[in-house]
Amino acid sequence: MRSRPRLVATVLALSFAVSSALPCAAEPPKLAVVIVVDQMRADYAERFQGEWTAGLKKMTAQGAWFRRAAYPYLDTLTCAGHATVSTGAYPSAHGVFQNQWFDRERNIVIPCTEDSTVTAVPYGTPTTGHDSPVYLKIPGFADEMRRQKNSHAVSLSLKARSAIMLAGHGGDAVTWLSEALDGWETSTAYATAPVPAVKAFIDANPIEADFGKTWVPAMSLDRYHASDAVAGEAPPSGWTSSFPHPLTGQTPGATTPDRLYYAQWERSPYADAYLGRMAAALVESMQLGKHDGTDVLLVSFSTPDLVGHAFGPKSVEVEDIYFNLDRTIGQLFDALDRTVGAGQWVAGLTADHGVTEIPEQLVAAGRAGGRLDSQAIAVAVDQQIRKELGGGAAVIRMVGNHIYLRQGVLEQLAAKPASLNKVLKAAQTQPGVQRAFSATQLAGATTAKDALLRAAALSFAAGRAGDIVIAPKAGWMIGSTGTTHGSANADDQRVPIMFYGAGIKAGQYNDAASPADLTPTLAAIVGITMPQAQGKALSSALATGATPPASSRQ
Repeated sequence: MRSRPRLVATVLALSFAVSSALPCAAEPPKLAVVIVVDQMRADYAERFQGEWTAGLKKMTAQGAWFRRAAYPYLDTLTCAGHATVSTGAYPSAHGVFQNQWFDRERNIVIPCTEDSTVTAVPYGTPTTGHDSPVYLKIPGFADEMRRQKNSHAVSLSLKARSAIMLAGHGGDAVTWLSEALDGWETSTAYATAPVPAVKAFIDANPIEADFGKTWVPAMSLDRYHASDAVAGEAPPSGWTSSFPHPLTGQTPGATTPDRLYYAQWERSPYADAYLGRMAAALVESMQLGKHDGTDVLLVSFSTPDLVGHAFGPKSVEVEDIYFNLDRTIGQLFDALDRTVGAGQWVAGLTADHGVTEIPEQLVAAGRAGGRLDSQAIAVAVDQQIRKELGGGAAVIRMVGNHIYLRQGVLEQLAAKPASLNKVLKAAQTQPGVQRAFSATQLAGATTAKDALLRAAALSFAAGRAGDIVIAPKAGWMIGSTGTTHGSANADDQRVPIMFYGAGIKAGQYNDAASPADLTPTLAAIVGITMPQAQGKALSSALATGATPPASSRQ
């Protein structure tokens, strides 16, 4: 068994400042930009920065780069990460701890944005989604900007949960790709009809325009850190582990896209490029940065996550995605300079989580790794509970790393501490399980000295989370193919935080930092407060004159 200490809690605060060539606006910037890169490990910036020449290069070389940032919680997943970045708070406070969870009242598993009271508003093809921020308990950065500054806000992503959690509870245009992958949509949580500016862009730029293209490496293969076609990769249907990757769908020689085409498209650099163009176009057409005060643009790039799950972090595909994303972000920054004005905008970038290496690759390299058997864990827990309490089946569902018990069972176990410990031990004896916690242990443990207990407690959303929570060992994961994330291990927790633009003091920083600090830092620059944020403004990156409001200070 191996455990890693929380880097954020132990790293020394060292900063290496370099001068910035960027002008610092005397007034708050006209536009605040939040960028989330889905599944960006901290070491990607270390490994790939020599290949970058545009947007990510500007952020690492001319912006403020926090190199030792990490999430302090266990369930490092997309919905939780985006909600944390948005609100500046942790899942135990904002309520969104997983991508989906078990709803006891309805006896079903629900997605984190599921809301039967709203309906989809499609841009073209009819869709059947029901998505809103109904489960987000506190306001996000864009919510506070709209409330305090009357700001206009636009939020975009391929994923509904990403666009929605970044936007919070409102926005001028909140847009994502439908579950069927064949069209864009919003919902009645944000609009009663398609937003004209969004519809105009989508109509003029159909994603079908990339049909028949082929994703080939941007550099010669010998320039990449990894080898092409490594064992353990799980490419989507229609692709092999080796380049090239054609965007032709299921039927060879077809002249029109099928469903598989859309799955291939969103796993290619063309999807990120599309989202970047959409963001730039909406800034111009919706006049972001031209209103009184400061407007907000929020963009989540989902393709790195989709590619990372299939090919793993040590793949040519992932490295190439970031090579192209650097260009996409650079083009967006150039567009902001033209439409908003150089020195009149500020951007903050982070990730919603990292990712663990493919277990089979870890084992081949002589390192620990594997795949948790969820069914075996649930059976072991259920059998031990029956031994301790008698009666019928106690486990009713396991969702991710959360085990849900029959009503009243946890209370019976809590009344018999020795029995509860045996149940937790039964889970911990399963391969790949580092620790198991009960809901009674996690309640009120967000400041515990035990780092893993604290991480699990920060992820624990009372009333939604399971009765028993599993923490995997390093290199272990729930999932049958490819790779994933969702643990308190450093590969999943550590992500970069970067800032660029007005109000930023350039430098590379080793300060303790969390993605929950990103929006409080932007709040300090634009002059608002985030009363319910648990993160802090990263003062070392603030240019002279950008003073955090009292409620945003450490």
